[in-house]
Amino acid sequence: MATIHRSACPLNCWDNCGFQVTVENGKVLKVDGDKEHPITKGTICGRGRMLEVRTNSPERLLFPLKKINGEFKKISWEQALNEIGLKMKEIKKKYGSTAVLHSHDYANNGILTNVDQRFFNCYGGVTELVGSLCWGSGIEAQKWDFGNAISHAPDDIHNSKNIIVWGRNAARTNMHFYQKLLEAKKQGAKLYVIDPIFNATAKIANEYISIRPGMDGILAAGIMKEMLRLGLEDRPFIDHFTHGFSDLMDLLDGISLDEISEMTEVPKDVINHLAFVFADKPTSTYMGLGLQRYENGGNTIRLIDAVVALSGNIGIPGGGANYANIQVGQSFDFEQLTLPSRKENLRQFPIMKQAEEVLAAKDPEIKMIFVTCGNPLTQVPDSTIVKEAFTSVSTLVVIEQFMTDTAMLADYVLPTTTVFEEEDLYYSSMYHHYVNYGPKLIDAPGEVKSDLWIWKQLANRLGFGEDFHFTREQWLKMCLNTLEKKGFTLEKLKENHTLDLPVKKIPWDNRSFDTPSGKFEFTSLMGQTKDDNGLLKLSLPAESRWSNPDLAKEFPYSLLTIHPLRSNHSQNYHLFGNTPFVKVEVAKNIAKDHLLQEGDEVRVWNNRGEIKGLVSIFQRAHPNTINIDEGIWNKFGGSVNNLTSSRASDNGLGSTLYDCLVNIEKV
Repeated sequence: MATIHRSACPLNCWDNCGFQVTVENGKVLKVDGDKEHPITKGTICGRGRMLEVRTNSPERLLFPLKKINGEFKKISWEQALNEIGLKMKEIKKKYGSTAVLHSHDYANNGILTNVDQRFFNCYGGVTELVGSLCWGSGIEAQKWDFGNAISHAPDDIHNSKNIIVWGRNAARTNMHFYQKLLEAKKQGAKLYVIDPIFNATAKIANEYISIRPGMDGILAAGIMKEMLRLGLEDRPFIDHFTHGFSDLMDLLDGISLDEISEMTEVPKDVINHLAFVFADKPTSTYMGLGLQRYENGGNTIRLIDAVVALSGNIGIPGGGANYANIQVGQSFDFEQLTLPSRKENLRQFPIMKQAEEVLAAKDPEIKMIFVTCGNPLTQVPDSTIVKEAFTSVSTLVVIEQFMTDTAMLADYVLPTTTVFEEEDLYYSSMYHHYVNYGPKLIDAPGEVKSDLWIWKQLANRLGFGEDFHFTREQWLKMCLNTLEKKGFTLEKLKENHTLDLPVKKIPWDNRSFDTPSGKFEFTSLMGQTKDDNGLLKLSLPAESRWSNPDLAKEFPYSLLTIHPLRSNHSQNYHLFGNTPFVKVEVAKNIAKDHLLQEGDEVRVWNNRGEIKGLVSIFQRAHPNTINIDEGIWNKFGGSVNNLTSSRASDNGLGSTLYDCLVNIEKV
């Protein structure tokens, strides 16, 4: 008999939905939305529904595998763990623990996936990755400005008179926010979308502003110039609650509105109009993650933050510079879970440059790479160098559910569970403030084991097994120690399946900021401690006709690599009913100039690599813009990261995936 269970989505995206999962005879039959979830209210996306397909797929890895003479052979868990453990002992003894690189991303957003950090810390500390391919520049930027990167509660949008959605296609990546936009519009709010692509969110906007990719910070500077010229700024807020305003004035004096309009390709009258929109409080601003994937990415977010502050839309209902909501994750006791004090050694590589760092590493060289929760061969920029680096080490271990591009290179592949085969807690660090409970609903197939089991077994072999002798319930309670003192217990969470965490629903409403000055900082004192003068800058993408005119002549088109509609990064392409292919979306002027039609095969290239795909002509997009969705596996045409740069952003903590010029030709 079929039974229905409440569960939660493990995918690392904005919405973190509640599920209703139908199970019969130990098999997941269907995944639907949980109508009782306070935010997602029964609606889920195709990526969430595909977790049923993912769980039941005949392509799942069912046994540990070892590559012998270039071919994978099934081995026992005992052999796999003994051999990996022995190699780790030998590496630590001969080279030191930092000869092991832990390459980690966030394919699964369960709290207990962080136990991998505990394992490597207890091992003695390894070479870790720092920064983020996804959102790192913006997080760091908002820490410089506010002291933290936190957003207003979802329902606060109903207090907004105007809503600015800047570089964020909520219809594709944040569907419940999209529903909130529709509701707010019905209540009379006006919606403005700023984006190089006329996307599904732009279609519902009152006004769409098309902008040249990478020039968002320059547009923000133009809006501020107009606000100051017209006297639209919030002087009481500036005078009492900000630091460094005179530096901002000096910066804006150094550029004209004509120059700003030329660089952004936004008309001056539109910039003027946006100044009035921001001044017509309360105006909320919701930023996407692509804005900061340029070399000037951190500064871009800081300039948009500055517009919101200049207009006095900080700390008021219906306002906010909404980018991330990391206060949610900060509610949990991750230090107890990960034991950072157990590190004896530490070395860090920037996540976006991990391949170059592996190849260049000395004292010690990297001898082993351990990959968890990620597929770097597809997701890390400059894929050619990534492949070279990951095949250069003596041992590559990958924990996976499927034979991904990265797993194909591995020496050992260890099969792990899906969301319905293990118990965990899930939360969104980007949008809402609820934590969700996901129970174990079915047994794993074959000899599949959870990450937690794998770490415990390896810890036993490496001599620190006592640090892993906990039940799953004890692990979960470990994360909730601080919350339990406030009445948020695991028992309550299991009973209700979701709990409203005690976070700020309207950040900075007391006008007290977590910066060194206690104020919003136009000039960042934190930035000054990090080899930076802390000043806002009129910085540009590294690959543009202003920064590198010779490069722009050879490669005249801006390449975006947005998130796919049906896959969370690279996770689902192999599960599609129809075979995926590389779709090259081009602006109409590119199609006209190259005589391209729908379905034509084209080659897109630059000095880093090339990719071939089939043309799709944008209905409406900024001139000279191309998009190729990220995450496509090699067997379906190859990753767009063959083209992207591994440079770090201005503050060192983000990627520059969108800072990419290319050329195109018909094949």
